[in-house]
Amino acid sequence: MSNNRSNNRPSGFENLKYEIASQVGVDLKEGYNGDLPSREAGKVGGNITKRVFQVYRDQHQNQ
Repeated sequence: MSNNRSNNRPSGFENLKYEIASQVGVDLKEGYNGDLPSREAGKVGGNITKRVFQVYRDQHQNQ
């Protein structure tokens, strides 16, 4: 996935994506990943969703 940020640094989401991919054992490479099987892409996407909801829940429980 290309990064359109002017400073060419990965976004927080990009960092999260690669972190989660390594945790679940998915070999995610920088750039094009269209050859990634659906099951592996789903592992990454599902775990990203879990993490986002967990952070949201944690932030709102402390209020």
